[in-house]
Amino acid sequence: MPGAVTKYRVVVIEDDPDVAFFMKTVLEKRADALVTAITDPSLALSVIAQFEPDIVVTDIEMPGISGLDLLKELRGQYPGMPVVVMTAHVSVDYAVSALRAQADEFLTKPIASAELVAIVNRLAAEGRTKRAAHRQQVVLAIGAHPDDVEIGVGGILAAHRDAGNQVVILTLSRGSRGGDAEDRQHESLASAELLGARLFLEDLEDTKIPVADPTVGIIERVVAEVKPDIVYTHSSHDRHQDHQAVHAATVVATRTVRTVCCYQSPSATIDFRPTRFVPIDGFTDTKLQLIECFRSQTEVRDYLEPDLVRATARYWSRFGGGRNCEPLEVMRDTADISMPASSVATDVRVQRTAE
Repeated sequence: MPGAVTKYRVVVIEDDPDVAFFMKTVLEKRADALVTAITDPSLALSVIAQFEPDIVVTDIEMPGISGLDLLKELRGQYPGMPVVVMTAHVSVDYAVSALRAQADEFLTKPIASAELVAIVNRLAAEGRTKRAAHRQQVVLAIGAHPDDVEIGVGGILAAHRDAGNQVVILTLSRGSRGGDAEDRQHESLASAELLGARLFLEDLEDTKIPVADPTVGIIERVVAEVKPDIVYTHSSHDRHQDHQAVHAATVVATRTVRTVCCYQSPSATIDFRPTRFVPIDGFTDTKLQLIECFRSQTEVRDYLEPDLVRATARYWSRFGGGRNCEPLEVMRDTADISMPASSVATDVRVQRTAE
């Protein structure tokens, strides 16, 4: 039976209040589940969206919408969610219709308590296992200025996207001290589009980004919205005051995130000491393309010259696998940050330094 931390979340849809109450009680007491019972089927989809259940148990004959119509809606919106349909009318036609609509189980009333508990536990467990196997990671890269994350982890982010992970970029200023803010905004949008990333572009004052609010609040808002598994941000070992401020704010705002790593910026000091080196073979050219989106900077910043970017990645590979690497300082690590194999790089797993 699941423990308190891993309680299954169940939505019961039954227009008969007595039956709904009975099922809710049985599943709470005997399956130790968190249960929401819905007696108005018109509310089902909105409640499910908010409650995020592991499994739905629904009657077939209900006013407004049938259980089979609801099942079709669920299959469209939540294809991996287990759904059990039930009816008091034993009918082969009902069973065939339910199976054709891809119900995971078809039950006839009255339903024995032990059978209900067993089915809910089994399907909820199977559903969680499948979702865990197919769940995309959400990766959040945080930078003080446009082009910061592309320089630091452009190759890693490209590898994440190639693996089907969701990539989100949060840029906290528009870099007005380093160029025209409007130009840099367009460049950020072009880079995000090339990468296939979602972009949050804020407008804090360049060179004066505060350590506390509003910086912390902005990062917390984005973290709450996208729920990242992994966060990449600036290192504390950096000469730029904005980079230091963003690092400190990120430490506070991402305290619930499983893995937080720091990347190298051109202004990083000799105290930047990475402990992981992620091969980006197959994604180095993509990184250069991302950097090239920032034309206002590549024309005036020597450190963005392609040969230097390649040389830096080549240098770090002496500590990791492959021929090109991006270095990371690991602050917190409870998630898998291994990179997937690509068509070019057959093994781009994160390498650890020797103890």
